[in-house]
Amino acid sequence: MPAQYYEIRLCSSCGLRYPLVEDHPFGTRCPSCLGETECVRREQHGHESPNIRDKRSKGSGLGVLLDNIRSAWNVGAIFRTADGLGASKLYLCGITPTPENDSVRKISLGAEESLAWEYFRDGRRTAMKLKAEGCGLIALEQDVRAVSLENSQIVDSQTPVLILGNEVTGVDPDVLDLCDQIVHIPMAGQKNSFNVEVAFGIAAYQLLYGKP
Repeated sequence: MPAQYYEIRLCSSCGLRYPLVEDHPFGTRCPSCLGETECVRREQHGHESPNIRDKRSKGSGLGVLLDNIRSAWNVGAIFRTADGLGASKLYLCGITPTPENDSVRKISLGAEESLAWEYFRDGRRTAMKLKAEGCGLIALEQDVRAVSLENSQIVDSQTPVLILGNEVTGVDPDVLDLCDQIVHIPMAGQKNSFNVEVAFGIAAYQLLYGKP
């Protein structure tokens, strides 16, 4: 259970200002210089705005297929974002770590307990199964067939499943061939792509809530 209060503390030696959660095991010494600090403000932790929870029915149908994501930190972050967007289920495939991994649980902050997930060894077979069940497969990938994310559409008659692939090699080519749509995020800077968990948040939100 998260701490109920946190303090803003100020170091009298080096001037560092930082938050300290209640019952933190490191005490009140400055984390930078180990000097004495004083509490300059105390606030309730995790206080919610009355409008923070927006139950949107569109989000409840989104599936997410993670095929050979190698980073447990990325997977944990995607769990947390998927829960926040109201996704229905995560399909973890290949070498993608599951919530049995400590790092996944640490980063997801409990989202793995509220969001359904299942592990499969073969992402291609999983995609084929979902397609046969009537799901609309949407891959997030840089590909000659890809359309800009802002021009993508979800077919109302299909349950959308957003597919993300390996951080280095991308979505399996055989999985791409199964997809109903391939979308990409236009980049404005020098880099060609976002980190996979950042890209997931952008794409999932746009697909679900970016259209009227």
